[in-house]
Amino acid sequence: MARVPYVDPADVPAEHRDLLNSRLQGKPLNLYRALGNAPAVLVGFRGHLEALWSETGLTERERELVILASAAAVGSRYEWHQHVNIARDAGIDDEAIYAVTAFAREDPETLADADALADAGLDADERALVAYVRAVVRGETDDALHAALAEHYPTDTVVGVAVIAGTYTGLAHVIDALKLDLEADEEPLSGWDPR
Repeated sequence: MARVPYVDPADVPAEHRDLLNSRLQGKPLNLYRALGNAPAVLVGFRGHLEALWSETGLTERERELVILASAAAVGSRYEWHQHVNIARDAGIDDEAIYAVTAFAREDPETLADADALADAGLDADERALVAYVRAVVRGETDDALHAALAEHYPTDTVVGVAVIAGTYTGLAHVIDALKLDLEADEEPLSGWDPR
C-alpha cells in the first residue's frame, strides 16, 4: 500500500488535471497521482520528463532502451513494468527487452551478455546506449564509455542520455520511498522482473 494517497482529479487544480495521465500510455498513473499531492512538483516534473522524451535527439526506440536499461539496472519494477509496453509499441521485441534487462542487471565484468545485445538485434549505437546507461546508474561512467557513446551520438544527445538515466534512477528511489503500487487494473508481467 502506498505511503501517500493517490489523488483524484478533483483534488488537483483544474489546469493540472491532465498531468495525472501518461502522455505515453494515455491513462492515469499512480506515480502522477502520488505526485499530485504536491501540484507544483507534478507540474515541474512532468515538464522535465516531456523535455527528456522529446528534446534529447533520441528516437522513441532509443529512448525506451535507455529507460528500460535504467529501470533494470536500478531494479525498479514499477518503472520497468510501465515502459515494457511502451517499448513494444516503439518496435522493441521481447528478445531485445530481455537482453537489455539482463545486460543492465549483470556484473560489468561479464562480457558474454554484450554479445546477447547484438544477437537480440541491437545495433552498435543501441549497444553503446545500454552500456553507457548501465554505467551511469551504477556510478561507474568512465572516459572510455563516454567516448564510445560520443562516437555514435552528438554532445547534446549524450547529455540527454545521462540526464534520462539519472532521472529514472532518482525516480526509482522516489517510487520506493512512496511505496507506489502498480496500477489496480494491471498485473505484473508474468516472467518479467528486472530484479
